[in-house]
Amino acid sequence: MNNPEINILDEKAKEIGITLSKRQLCQFYTYFELLVEWNEKINLTAITKWEDVVLKHFIDSLSIVKCFNSFDEFTNFFKGKTLADIGTGAGFPGIPLKILVPELNVTLMDSLEKRVNFLNLVCKELELDNIVAVHGRVEDLARLEQYRENFDYSTARAVAALPVLSEYCIPFVKVGGCFIAYKSEKAPDELEASKKALSILGSKVNRCINFLLPDSDLNRTIIMIDKVSAVSPKYPRKAGVPSRKPL
Repeated sequence: MNNPEINILDEKAKEIGITLSKRQLCQFYTYFELLVEWNEKINLTAITKWEDVVLKHFIDSLSIVKCFNSFDEFTNFFKGKTLADIGTGAGFPGIPLKILVPELNVTLMDSLEKRVNFLNLVCKELELDNIVAVHGRVEDLARLEQYRENFDYSTARAVAALPVLSEYCIPFVKVGGCFIAYKSEKAPDELEASKKALSILGSKVNRCINFLLPDSDLNRTIIMIDKVSAVSPKYPRKAGVPSRKPL
């Protein structure tokens, strides 16, 4: 493709072992255009320059590929599975993962209705199937039968510290499933602080991968946490409690 902007995304993706199709590259660029347009109406992101969106949103969201030995292993992990993206905001990492693995079934969850409207528009414009945006607080959604312990995976990016985030996200995951946390270089400290929470929430760390985003000094960590037993009905606690009194 001759578009120099799209070529930036193509090259960055290849640096983390991903080859995007022409359709996928166009979907990401349309996503960017909608993000910038809607960002003038509602607060979606402070990052609006194409090169920065590519690295700090798109590639960052797709960087979970680094947790696997090959791209095939990565796609097989997600194909046909269900993912709850908790506190998705402008759709990260849920929408990029859906673009990359079309067979993934995604539920985007956010507490702001205007953001949910934006997400639904993005999904329509990108012609994405089997993806839905849901409005609500995760503490409330996690108590609904159609969501509680009903997903193969849950994920969150830049939402809260890990002890709090675990209480938000793990109740959505089936026993035998996995919670995927996108964190910074502070992850080891957060993991240490999360030992009690993970024990209470019937979970244990599977792997923790630290790396730099391509051609940058941006340190990232992906933590994959296995759900080994059911969560007590009292978790998550009422809205506001997990952040005030972490487990």
